[in-house]
Amino acid sequence: MKNPAAHILLVEDEEILADGIIFNLKKNGYTVDWVKDGKSALETFSATKHDLILLDIMIPYIDGFKVARRIRETSPTMPILMLTARTAVKDRVKGLEVGADDYLTKPFHLAELLARIRAMLRRSEWYRTTLQPNDIFRFGNNEINFNDYSCRAGKNTFHLTQKEAMLMKYLIEHKDQIVSRHDLLEHVWNITADIETRTVDIFIARLRKYFEPEPKKPVYIKSIRSAGYMFSDIQSNWSEPCHHLLSSKPK
Repeated sequence: MKNPAAHILLVEDEEILADGIIFNLKKNGYTVDWVKDGKSALETFSATKHDLILLDIMIPYIDGFKVARRIRETSPTMPILMLTARTAVKDRVKGLEVGADDYLTKPFHLAELLARIRAMLRRSEWYRTTLQPNDIFRFGNNEINFNDYSCRAGKNTFHLTQKEAMLMKYLIEHKDQIVSRHDLLEHVWNITADIETRTVDIFIARLRKYFEPEPKKPVYIKSIRSAGYMFSDIQSNWSEPCHHLLSSKPK
C-alpha cells in the first residue's frame, strides 16, 4: 500500500544499508530525507516537516537515544521507529523509554520494515482524523486531553507521545475488561505479527509512572496474571461520550 504523501526522515550512517532502504521507500511512494549523524538529524527535523523517523541508535556526534529524547521534547506525536544492531534487551528498552514507538533489530528484512512503516503511518493518520472535539478523560487526580496529548496528574502537567495516548485510549475504552498484549499489539501498534510483547510492558510501565500514585502498586492500570492488563476506575468520566476510536482497526 503506497502512501505518496508520507515524508520520512532516515537517520543511518551505514551507506549500503541506507541506499537499500531509500530505494525501497521511494519505490513504495515515500519521500525520503537521509542524514548520517545525530546533529544533522536534529537540524533537518527542525527545518522540514516529516511524517515518520527511521532512527539508528549508533550514529556519530549525537546518538539515537539523545536524538529521540530531543525530538520528543518538541514533537510528542512524531512516529519514531528505531533501528538497532544492539541485541541486548536493556538497549531496546532504553530506546522505547526515551520515546521510540517501536524498534527493529538489524539485520532485518526490508519487507518487515515496510510493513512496520505502513502500520505506524496508517494508525497515526487514522487516530488524528477520528478524534472529536473535547475528547477529554478524567480519572482520580488525572486528566488526559486526547486531542493534543496534554495531561495533568495532580499538579504535574506533561504530554504523552502519540503511541502512549493510543495505548491509554484503548485501555480506557475497554474499561474493566482484560486486554491481552497481543490485542494491544494488533489494535494500537496495528501489528499482527508475533513480535516481542516486552514492548507493551515497557509502555504500560511508562503510563503507570505518569498516572499511578504508586507505580509499583497500580490501582488504575492493573496486571492480570497470565492474561494481560485492565484499566479500572469507578470515578472516571469523559467530557464527551466515548467515541471508540480504537475499537476497530483502520482500513
